[in-house]
Amino acid sequence: MKPEAVKILQKNIAFLTLNSHPEYQYIPQHDKPLPSLVKLQEVVELFRAIVFPGYFGNAIGANAVEFHLGLNIERLYNLLKEQIYNGLCFNTINPKNEDSKENASELTLRLINRIPELKRILSTDIKATFDGDPAVQSYGEVIFCYPTIRAVLNYRFAHELLKLGVPVIPRVITELAHSETGIDIHPGAKIGEYFSIDHGTGVVIGQTTIIGDHVRLYQGVTLGAKRFSLEVEKNPLNVHRHPILKDNVVVYANANILGRITIGKDSIIGGNVWLTNSVPPGSRILQQKAIVSSFYDGLGI
Repeated sequence: MKPEAVKILQKNIAFLTLNSHPEYQYIPQHDKPLPSLVKLQEVVELFRAIVFPGYFGNAIGANAVEFHLGLNIERLYNLLKEQIYNGLCFNTINPKNEDSKENASELTLRLINRIPELKRILSTDIKATFDGDPAVQSYGEVIFCYPTIRAVLNYRFAHELLKLGVPVIPRVITELAHSETGIDIHPGAKIGEYFSIDHGTGVVIGQTTIIGDHVRLYQGVTLGAKRFSLEVEKNPLNVHRHPILKDNVVVYANANILGRITIGKDSIIGGNVWLTNSVPPGSRILQQKAIVSSFYDGLGI
């Protein structure tokens, strides 16, 4: 390598190491253990294989389920404990202490204790998806083929970790599903049982959203927040800024439901609706009908 090339490389290495540019000084140095996207993807795959063995992970015989579950749960414990520890260090001023390691182990065990209940709730989501789609032939087809199951599975896993107080990791897990499926569910959202999303692409569910039981969404639905000002809301993360959907609500494709409003029980929100006010139970909210007009000789253009 020419001396001039070496000099240019060294100069830029030194500059980037100092992190001295004023416009990116807010980005923290990597001086703490960080969660690994690769290992967290493996954690997700292990969780999927534990909850629905054979559908995710390796194909297994009926007599080998307990053996494979044992291997996967032990592997999940070791991997997740490490990642939770890194997450705790990531959010800690003084990382790398024995208390954090002990805490990570305890949190991991508490999560594993919740897996049977998570499997039960996810089974209700599968049934709701099956019941709502005449094109599907079996529950197994729902698990294998429907992106909504993968996204909701990640969400329910991440939401449980968030409830345990685990930082950073829950958001990574739901964003992995977002990348995989196009469905964006914040781990802070609260979603009831028998939840389903038809098709799913482009669905967004915000952090403080509350969804009841037997709710069905279609593709492109946004359960979001209205624009806020940081000058008015000093800490917008603590503001309840997303909608509440009561039981048995159906929201059709590309509807936008924004702000802390309530959609009453048994309501139907039509496609392409823009809704920023609460509606009572049993409401039917439809888009205004298109107005058809005829123009002659270029009039109306």
